[in-house]
Amino acid sequence: MKKYLFLILLQLVILTSFAQVDTSLFKTIAKDTSYKNNLMNMDAVYSRPFLNYSKSPVSIGGYLEANYQHLGTNGISEGHQFQMRRMTLFIASSIKNRIKFLSEIEFEDGTKEINIEFAAVDFTFNPMINIRGGILMNPIGAFNQNHDGPKWEFIDRPISATQMLPATWSNVGFGLYGKKYSGNWIYAYEVYLTNGFDDRIIANNANRTNLAATKANKNRFEESPNGEPLYTGKFAIRNRKIGELGLSYMGGIYNKFQIDGFNIDKKRSVHTFAIDFNTTLPVLNTKLIAEWAMVVVDVPPTYSQQFGDKQYGGFLDVVQPVFKKQMQGFHNAVLNLACRFEFVDWNVATFRETGGNIADHIWAVVPAVSFRPSQQTVIRINYRYQQQTDLLGNIPLRTGGFQIGFSTYF
Repeated sequence: MKKYLFLILLQLVILTSFAQVDTSLFKTIAKDTSYKNNLMNMDAVYSRPFLNYSKSPVSIGGYLEANYQHLGTNGISEGHQFQMRRMTLFIASSIKNRIKFLSEIEFEDGTKEINIEFAAVDFTFNPMINIRGGILMNPIGAFNQNHDGPKWEFIDRPISATQMLPATWSNVGFGLYGKKYSGNWIYAYEVYLTNGFDDRIIANNANRTNLAATKANKNRFEESPNGEPLYTGKFAIRNRKIGELGLSYMGGIYNKFQIDGFNIDKKRSVHTFAIDFNTTLPVLNTKLIAEWAMVVVDVPPTYSQQFGDKQYGGFLDVVQPVFKKQMQGFHNAVLNLACRFEFVDWNVATFRETGGNIADHIWAVVPAVSFRPSQQTVIRINYRYQQQTDLLGNIPLRTGGFQIGFSTYF
């Protein structure tokens, strides 16, 4: 199967070789600040470099990221590690006026995992009413939509977005989206019906409530686990001078409650709520990116208390440009200082027997230095310090170490 996929991709590259990247056009668009101020997280799927050049009906692009790391937990380390985190390919086509297609295929850890993260057709009727169908990226929070490696100053993706929420979570379905402009204000919405979660939320190797475990269910791209849709909706508002605020919800039934028409369990629901905000402060141009989410799951009473029915967590990124000038032959290069603060509580509850707090949580601080020779490429140095506490509140596991890597569009 992998061989056939590679052959298809190779053929697409050959057929579209005349639509290769013209890097001079990148610089022209980067200077268009009004264009940047119109972009929202929902636009991330199309606001990628390759779509900005050729008039060809088909064009390609992508990004890759690789890194070195040396991390240790309580003095125990696996030593020096070199990682090829992922390579992602984009294939897009303007099928006809107001009909466009885009796909995102990701190769993780070499070819350990190959995933179609997005493959959808958009039908545009007017700015407020557009239909999207195919494999969709569920818009819960901001990171799930806007996750491309070159856009971030940090090597690891946020814990809350990858382990509490299922990052790059996508499903087959259909929905509507739209935007409205009014002066400095932009209003946007997205609503989708897709296949959804399954019992892996609570039946998994993590031994805790874990939405991300459902990503292992490859059958969700051909059938619903229980015949019930997953509802996802997001409303976002952006002021060109202030920033963007997003409110999103994703929920539905996750368990298989019926077999051959016979009820075997009651319908058990999962609800996720998220708020995200990003802005650039004036004068110093400090960039702030924040996301906070809560997960509520109807856990069967037969499960132990280590499976929480409520989780919450999030992250805050602070990115401060230090220099923006010609450096080492790169025009408009930027040197940034950054720091990420993140926290997740896997089990927001108390023990029934004692009333004591269930202390199953993790937090991390990640200072970083990044160098951007262009907006499409980032070289980053991170130091990760992390503490993870088990549900009994024992002495936490402490993890620390350096990560050095790069990510770039191509």
